[in-house]
Amino acid sequence: MNAIPPKVITICQTLQDKGFEAWLVGGAVRDLLLQRSVHDWDFATNATPEQIQRCFSHSLDIGAKHGTITVRLEGEGFEVTTYRKDGTYSDGRRPDSVEFSTSIHDDLARRDFTVNAIAFDPLVEGGGYYFDPYHGRQDLKAGILRTVGNAFDRFREDGLRLLRAVRFSATHNLTLIDSTRIALAHTLDQLGRVSIERIRDELTKTMAAAEPSRAFNLMASTGMLGAILPEMLPMVGCGQNRYHEFDVWNHTMKVVDTCPASDPMLRFAALFHDIGKPASKKPHTQHGDATFYDHEHIGATMTQDLMTRLRFSSDQVARVAHLVRHHFVRYESDWSDAAVRRWMRNVGVEHIPHLTTLAIADIVGKGNAFIPLEITTINELKHRIDSVGTIPTSSSMLAVSGHHVMTLLNIPPGPKVGNILAELLERVTEDPTLNSEEKLLGLIPEVAASV
Repeated sequence: MNAIPPKVITICQTLQDKGFEAWLVGGAVRDLLLQRSVHDWDFATNATPEQIQRCFSHSLDIGAKHGTITVRLEGEGFEVTTYRKDGTYSDGRRPDSVEFSTSIHDDLARRDFTVNAIAFDPLVEGGGYYFDPYHGRQDLKAGILRTVGNAFDRFREDGLRLLRAVRFSATHNLTLIDSTRIALAHTLDQLGRVSIERIRDELTKTMAAAEPSRAFNLMASTGMLGAILPEMLPMVGCGQNRYHEFDVWNHTMKVVDTCPASDPMLRFAALFHDIGKPASKKPHTQHGDATFYDHEHIGATMTQDLMTRLRFSSDQVARVAHLVRHHFVRYESDWSDAAVRRWMRNVGVEHIPHLTTLAIADIVGKGNAFIPLEITTINELKHRIDSVGTIPTSSSMLAVSGHHVMTLLNIPPGPKVGNILAELLERVTEDPTLNSEEKLLGLIPEVAASV
């Protein structure tokens, strides 16, 4: 087991020295058992909020009415919560009332899944002691996910638990047992009680999994996909052409898994990169094989609408939609250096590393014999990009400005100035050596006469 930080031990020891129980609970215990890093340490105790505060010299009572006190040790905060029992859940999200308890069993009974309903006392000699009334350790070892008690009741109490179930299936490599899976599929109406922001956050957390496809495939098979991402439903079973081994959905799942977990927005771009294919699918006029002309632009529009609905930030929406719009890299070896520079300028230099990563993942997702050849092509493009060096990507990076144009031509501000700068940028893209004040000033009269 991973070492438990001294501050965590101190909190448990302080509470027990004062005559109270002290347990580590929730995700911290689960992640300890899985030998994963623990980022949040949560404590449960039979001490009341007032008693918790008397045990520690530095604490905050912001969550005291819900039983939680934030204990501060050397500048770090830890949540210590009194055992609780929940009342009814009339709104499908939060209990109508919370009652403090003196039993750790009551506190564990209110939790969602057995793997999250394990308490651990690190102070017991011999490696600590687990209180595990719902056999969560056994389920972790078996790789299964089940609810605490009746699955229908747990999901009806809190619709967020449905999303947590599919997330945990991916992030912790767990398979839902039949009763939990069936209950999930029959309580999807509870998702309507979950805020858009919470849905967005659960989807984002899912992208940290080694294989997010586990969660999305579960969404597809249970009906959840249609409830939260209906735009993606047509992708399921949508056949492709001879260049793809898999349909659009299964191809997409492989692309998502291939992209790095360290960049959730890149994985969202992978998730949506072919969302426009079903709408653009048509038979080829000659050989009848499927074509998907303009699917990247259709997909970018759909992505922008979908992510805006999920209330991602404007920067996140713009970045993911941009990657979807440009994910289809059509590089050919006979491109001139100017063509490479023009592509770089068009897609944005800052996006190139992510686009090439997405392009390689897209190729891997095809699952056929073309993979080595196509990856070689993308690697060649990367080499060409390195060889052409830094280029101006907008007129603001030129060695002259609109002021130079207006002064030299004695013209007022207006569209003509912008058109001249745009043409100068095109000339510099063709020949980067032109990007000096002297050379561009010499070109301005010629360009002005042609725009």
